[in-house]
Amino acid sequence: MKNIVLASTSTIYGGKYLEYLQPVIEELFAGVDEIVFIPFARPSGISHDEYTAKAAAFFEKIGIGVKGLHSFPDAVKALQQAKGFFTGGGNTFLLVKQLHEQGLMQELGNQVRAGKPYLGVSAGTNIGGITMGTTNDMPIVYPPSFQTMGLLPFNINPHYLDPIPDLPHMGETREVRIQEFHVFNDIPVIGLREGSWLRVKGDEIVLGGGLSARVFAKGREAYEVKGGMPISR
Repeated sequence: MKNIVLASTSTIYGGKYLEYLQPVIEELFAGVDEIVFIPFARPSGISHDEYTAKAAAFFEKIGIGVKGLHSFPDAVKALQQAKGFFTGGGNTFLLVKQLHEQGLMQELGNQVRAGKPYLGVSAGTNIGGITMGTTNDMPIVYPPSFQTMGLLPFNINPHYLDPIPDLPHMGETREVRIQEFHVFNDIPVIGLREGSWLRVKGDEIVLGGGLSARVFAKGREAYEVKGGMPISR
């Protein structure tokens, strides 16, 4: 049974790293004493070791050890033997490139579908969808494929922003970008606002965090799903 948390962001304004998610994380990883951290997205270009240390500092507070996937001599074997996973945010293009080039994307998905708990934030959330095609990130590298784990029957747009009335034009809105995506793709998209997450247990997907999420499907009017409500395709 799938056991997953996919959050829009790791840190909400004024808070500390993963702090707002702590109760959800403790529930997700109940009974797990060590997880594998996937640091490949490298926010701000920090090293894999620095990023792993940041994640480990949080998880130490809740009694869970962390090892970076980059530190294992056999990454595939590390995924197979892991008790749980956390993929951090950063650049989705870089994350997806590394996972595909090392032959890890499919194996990670297989392990999560088998029931191992998975936490993703931002880029780590993007790879829970069908493709990475609705990321907000700059294409700083070119992945061999945009296909991701396909744990959910839709894509996610983390950090979803609503238009601000009376604000001078600052480029296309997220809604416009998703409409552009739907010119060429039929995949539904969930606009996940900051402070929100998806809690997946088996086939049930529930929106957490108290805010609503915006749902987009090709050829249909976008609509809102309230926090605490299930989300389906």
